[in-house]
Amino acid sequence: MAAAVATAPLPMLVSSALAAPLSIGLAADVTSMDPHFHLYVPNQNIADHVYDRLIHRDEKLYPSPGLALSWKTVDDLTWEMKLRPNVRFHDGSPFTAEDVKFSIERVPTIKDSPGLMTTYTRAIASIEVVDPLTIRFKTATPYPLVPNDLAIIPIVSKKAAANATSADFNSGKAAIGTGPFKFVRFSRGDRVELARNEAYWGPKPAWETVTFRILTNDASRVAALLSGDVDAIDNVPVPDLARIKKDANLQVVAKTGYRLIYFGLNQTEAAATHFSTKAGAPLGTNPLRDLRVRQAINKAISRDTIVGRVMEGAGTATAQLVNSGLPGYMTDLQPTSYDPNGARDLLAKAGYPEGFRMDLNGPNNRYLMDDQIVQAVAQMLGRVGITAAVDVMPAATFFPRNNKGEFAMSLVGWAPDSAEASSPLRALIATKDAQKGLGNFNVGYSNKKVDELIERAVVTVQPQAREKLLQEATRAAVDDVAIVPIHHQATVWAMKRTVRYPGRADERTHAMEFTPTAGTKN
Repeated sequence: MAAAVATAPLPMLVSSALAAPLSIGLAADVTSMDPHFHLYVPNQNIADHVYDRLIHRDEKLYPSPGLALSWKTVDDLTWEMKLRPNVRFHDGSPFTAEDVKFSIERVPTIKDSPGLMTTYTRAIASIEVVDPLTIRFKTATPYPLVPNDLAIIPIVSKKAAANATSADFNSGKAAIGTGPFKFVRFSRGDRVELARNEAYWGPKPAWETVTFRILTNDASRVAALLSGDVDAIDNVPVPDLARIKKDANLQVVAKTGYRLIYFGLNQTEAAATHFSTKAGAPLGTNPLRDLRVRQAINKAISRDTIVGRVMEGAGTATAQLVNSGLPGYMTDLQPTSYDPNGARDLLAKAGYPEGFRMDLNGPNNRYLMDDQIVQAVAQMLGRVGITAAVDVMPAATFFPRNNKGEFAMSLVGWAPDSAEASSPLRALIATKDAQKGLGNFNVGYSNKKVDELIERAVVTVQPQAREKLLQEATRAAVDDVAIVPIHHQATVWAMKRTVRYPGRADERTHAMEFTPTAGTKN
């Protein structure tokens, strides 16, 4: 196996620090300051400020050295990383390989997590600390994605986090990282306050303090920006874009993101309770177990309507798991055409000529226009005979229930942090298997053929061969309607003209990447 080494400097922060505050309004709630508690982008976004990762990714998801200066293979089953010297945690204690080992081994021990990060740690069979700045990872089989996976795990302080609970992180007691900002205060549902780490190993952020205000209500978030209460907001509501663009004091930045918006389909027999006849009698079986029903749902949804009218163009219709530019994408796999007549025919062939009733769930404060998308899809399903009982709820309530498989059909989003199709394939499509760290976010799908392709892909070293397997697995999953892909979501930020932000393909809102506009004072 060829060695892989990265030695380029990290180009993420401005070179000079200014004594200025920054305030950002966030659309999604932050549920925990414990960076290992939940693989949930709003939490991980905040974690990026307080904690470092071994490998950083820029706004286009290209890797660069973080706490690891270089990485290479020692043999087919061993990866070695050389760590950055002279790095200290916020409490002044030195960063060493022991902290890396502790952080990775901590991931599967988290209690009551709505979604563990074990998908990205299970391949590691053992960890060897060679010396304070050298660490080796052993895998049971050749596994080329070790650097990709470890780029996702935040590194915490062993000294501060040993025996710490998630509550200890929320209080700040254990929230000790090496990142560009230090923890100041976390008030659930209200705000996160951070202060610049003056001893940061990299270039200092431009802001002395940062306040992330949790503003899940679209109107409140936009009002905070228009009134000047915050300097910037993320997830700009589509209906407010025109008004913001007309304001001479504001500017908008849009980025085509990698997040897939899709509907998960719970195909377990246990989910039969979510279905009934039009008269209200239990069906006694789960119709989603029939491929024809899943195909009918797929055909009943007009993606062009969702992207064009609901999203007003802030997305790209899709039929696959990743968008163009990422390994696993297929140019010939086009979005499923809207075909209500074909959907009705498939339902009749499956034994449901009159259709049926079902539950349809989703969050109402997580993704761009999420509750409106659920309502629109409910109307589309109604046109082919499926009466959908819509129930949307705050993300903090939705995700724990969805990850337990409590819903029949649910709107979810997924961003491939590992920058290839292996991420959604392992997390969303693979049969749930805690021992293997697979299917952590799978709501109820299983296909042995697809599982075999996924497991072959992630141990295939040669990039072209791996991509071919990822494409095969994706095509097999799409053909089986494992999930119902809708679109890849664009991300839109709005801000005062006194600040700048490049936008990120992974949707994250990084205070350290905001800079003051030349010649202005914030």
